[in-house]
Order: sequence, then structure tokens, then C-alpha cells
Amino acid sequence: MTLPPLPDTAIDIKAHAVDWRAAVELSGAALRRSGATGAGYTQRMVRMIDEFGAYIVIAPGLALVHARPGPDVLADGLSVVILAEPVVFGHPHNDPVSVVIGLAVTSADEHVHSVAELANVFNDESVIPAIAAATDAAQVREILGVAG
Repeated sequence: MTLPPLPDTAIDIKAHAVDWRAAVELSGAALRRSGATGAGYTQRMVRMIDEFGAYIVIAPGLALVHARPGPDVLADGLSVVILAEPVVFGHPHNDPVSVVIGLAVTSADEHVHSVAELANVFNDESVIPAIAAATDAAQVREILGVAG
């Protein structure tokens, strides 16, 4: 199994967000543009952080935003938002965040698989700075090892 595709519509480079909520909204908008999610998914991602905190900031500079599978998830999907200015999510060690990965999955099994695949990618400490410095969608896909 591999990660879901990452079309150009799901990548936002040098985006501006005033805070973590705006960063999550950018990620959700990218998932929606790609056809992976419908209305409501972005707000569910925000509610997960409101409820459980900044656990989604999984490494220095990197947030993996997501919500549980639901009727607003139309297909498995990824989004990548590279922020022009990092934002604080409230994590005690990994803030501020400059790369926001959005994840939408249709099943719990796919969630576990996708998180494990992403963990493998981000085990390489050079990946987050490389994504943060990317200037186009093809570079982002190459760094993550995903299709378009």
C-alpha cells in the first residue's frame, strides 16, 4: 500500500495563516479542492485539536491534521500546506509549525496505514526542512514519494 495521491490542487506553497486555525482551514480547503473531502471535514479537524490539543504537531515544524473517517470524507487524500510564516499550535516542544499535512481517510485501517507510512517518511530529519523550502508541487511530491 502507498499514500494517497497528492494532486497540485492539494498543495499550497508559501501560504499565509494568522494562527493554527487558519493553517488547518488552509489544509482542509486543499483537501476539498482535491475532491477528498466535502463540507464539514475542516471543522471536524479543528474540533479534534480543540478537544485533544496539539498532539497533531508530531515533529518540530510539522503538523499532521486529520479527523476520523466520516460521511464528509469522499476519498483517501493528502494535502500539504507550506506556511510563509510558521504558526504556533500550542505544542510544548515542536512549535512553531511551517508544514501542515492534511489527511483524510475513508476507514480506520487506512488511517493506521497512512499514519505509519507518513511516520516512515518523516523518520528522515531532512524531510521537513526540504518540504518547507520546496517551491513547486512536483518537488513536494518527490520529497514525500507520492504520486500526483
